[in-house]
Amino acid sequence: MKKMKYRILITGATGSLGRALISKLLNNDNYEIERLVIYSRDELKQWEIRESYPEKLFPQIRLFLGDVRDYSRLKRALEDIDTVIHAAALKQVPAAEYNPIEFVKTNVLGSENVIQASLETNVKRVIALSTDKAAAPINLYGATKLCSDKLFVAANNIKGLRNIRFSVVRYGNVMGSRGSVIPFFIKKSLTGVLPITHMEMTRFNITLDEGADLVLWALDNAEGGEIFVPKIPSYRISDLAQAIGPSCKKEIIGIRPGEKLHEEMITKSDSHNTIDFGRYYAILSNSSIYKGTNKEVSKFIHMDKNFSYDSSNNSHFLSVDELRSQIKLNVEPNFLPV
Repeated sequence: MKKMKYRILITGATGSLGRALISKLLNNDNYEIERLVIYSRDELKQWEIRESYPEKLFPQIRLFLGDVRDYSRLKRALEDIDTVIHAAALKQVPAAEYNPIEFVKTNVLGSENVIQASLETNVKRVIALSTDKAAAPINLYGATKLCSDKLFVAANNIKGLRNIRFSVVRYGNVMGSRGSVIPFFIKKSLTGVLPITHMEMTRFNITLDEGADLVLWALDNAEGGEIFVPKIPSYRISDLAQAIGPSCKKEIIGIRPGEKLHEEMITKSDSHNTIDFGRYYAILSNSSIYKGTNKEVSKFIHMDKNFSYDSSNNSHFLSVDELRSQIKLNVEPNFLPV
């Protein structure tokens, strides 16, 4: 089988998912990575990546300090790049509520910079990362990500004769990612008390490995304009607390501002433009013209008009034991419930 050659730039590549993507790309026999640009503004994390991937062994890696807010720097980094994975974003909900314009500058205007710089260079594929909080958003972070999604989908309308495709991947909480609930609960369990917002709260769950696989699948299969949504399990926050701290006191603190009881990835309003092709759903910009020319997505069904996909109506919930096993496997190998 002939290897697929790529010259890739990843924005926000020093984050949790970015690092997982780097590992996947460099250890996948199907890909020949001629160039891999790590584009981020964190020099310490870039140094850590270079320590993990020495230049002598990985000469294709380039470390580019830069911010997606900086159009000229971004355009320079995109020279001789054919593929962009846009993972850079500000993500903390409370910080967004307090500093809204900063999130707009990075998540919205930064996304537009990625689009325009890609159109002005020789980029062929762009995959932007989204979040379940972009579906019917109630907080500023979710609103900026919904706006970003719309920008990337609409970018296909202005590409002209350029050979470029823009698509989006959307998923739920990444298990063990920085700032997420699982490492927070593990740390809090040492105090003997776990703060729970609501006993009925549910969340989607995806591992870093699964998230990276979805991005790479989209690179190979996207036609442009789709928002890809994986079929992933949910969990109850109460079950997660039991898995991490079975002997801990559970303290109900109430839902925080900007937080939903259940997360959504596909709303009922999007059902008429949603298709199901096995492992994933796709929200289409215009389902009537979708051809499904790729062999992996050539067979699909249109969803019912009343369809929605949220973390409470999921057919697959992780049990306490399953959560405990996944935490040991994907987050903390030495994790021991207390």
